[in-house]
Amino acid sequence: MQFQTPLIPARLIRRYKRFLADFTLADGQAVTAHCPNTGAMTGLDTPGLTCWLEPNTDPRKKLAYGWRLVGLPGGGLANIDTSLPNRIVAEGLAQGRVATLSAYTDFRREVVLGASRVDFRATAPGLPDVYLEVKSVTLRRGAQALFPDTVTTRGARHLADLAQARGAGHRAVMLYLISRTDCAGFGIAADLDPAYASAYDAARRAGVEVLAHACDITLQGITFGAPIPTPPL
Repeated sequence: MQFQTPLIPARLIRRYKRFLADFTLADGQAVTAHCPNTGAMTGLDTPGLTCWLEPNTDPRKKLAYGWRLVGLPGGGLANIDTSLPNRIVAEGLAQGRVATLSAYTDFRREVVLGASRVDFRATAPGLPDVYLEVKSVTLRRGAQALFPDTVTTRGARHLADLAQARGAGHRAVMLYLISRTDCAGFGIAADLDPAYASAYDAARRAGVEVLAHACDITLQGITFGAPIPTPPL
């Protein structure tokens, strides 16, 4: 996934009203950018952080910039744009980068499952259908990426839907995309959302497969990366 327009550096002033953030550009100009992330963004929305914005060339959009990346204190980058992970995973799937799904040849997006939708359904002749949901992970403690970063009833519902699909004889996969470059492992933040942690454990017991993959993030684009260890059953 390549950025359409070269990114420019900016210093974060503040994030507010869910979709807005103010920045100072290198020339001292103050600008407002669209924030494509409604989550907690813990540790990634601290005033003073160096960020990267994508200039907007679409005259139909109200703001001239979109916030894409955050520079991490120890080096590296984090992607905060929640519209990108599914595109990144789609590229990884098409390239056969997910080893356990490499035999599948067709991936359909936004498929109805239970009372909601999942991000992908994979099919191939002679193989069971696979229902796959993607979650972008930006919270970090120590060297570990953690999900969720706040209470998510929708996320728990997705796990229950995947467990139901598994019970119906399909394969079901939850893929956590680590959207920052400074993590070596993955875990569940049970203290932030105990209900999600319970749903995660129940889904694992029901046979839902859990995968975590890194992202390779540069100022030019983001690509699907290597597997990251997940907690044992």
